[in-house]
Amino acid sequence: MLILSVFLPVPPAEVEALKPHMRKVIAASRAEPGCLFYTLAEDMADPGVIRAFEIYRDDTALKAHGVSEHFKAWREASGQYPREER
Repeated sequence: MLILSVFLPVPPAEVEALKPHMRKVIAASRAEPGCLFYTLAEDMADPGVIRAFEIYRDDTALKAHGVSEHFKAWREASGQYPREER
């Protein structure tokens, strides 16, 4: 099992524009056979910080997620913001 926690700092005024993209990638990622859990949410105590929490069955599942069309679309929508993996 692989667990990822990713922080994505976004200017608070730009979070609303990302929400439709977040909803799409969440729904599609949760439907992946190797994805055990996937969520994105704005931190209520730290406005503008989007937190991703992801659990995959194995490395193969994570790699499949990384090349999926929905993940590519998410990266296109959010790629200008730096990511910090923990």
